[in-house]
Amino acid sequence: MQTFVLLVLSNIFMTFAWYGHLKFKEHSLWKVILVSWLIAFFEYCLQVPANRIGHNEKYSAAQLKTMQEAITLVVFALFSTFYLREEFKWNYLIGFLLIFAAVFVVFHKW
Repeated sequence: MQTFVLLVLSNIFMTFAWYGHLKFKEHSLWKVILVSWLIAFFEYCLQVPANRIGHNEKYSAAQLKTMQEAITLVVFALFSTFYLREEFKWNYLIGFLLIFAAVFVVFHKW
């Protein structure tokens, strides 16, 4: 559970670092890069421990990466809808569901 929570928090920071500047197009590129790097620092402070803890507990590296990508999709969908005010289209949902099918395949005990 600790791994999951840390991954969610790290993804929130990273989503703001990568996409938050899209609302501030009037600022010069070097400024938004600097701010993004500062935000990303906190993402790394959460992501690295999440991976270390998760790998020590029970997850393989592939499972950690798959979990991180699935969390990223959920965080990004919420971010783009509520922060950027972009429409969440039906084809995005279908694509995301296909990726979640991959999560099942990776985590299922075969």
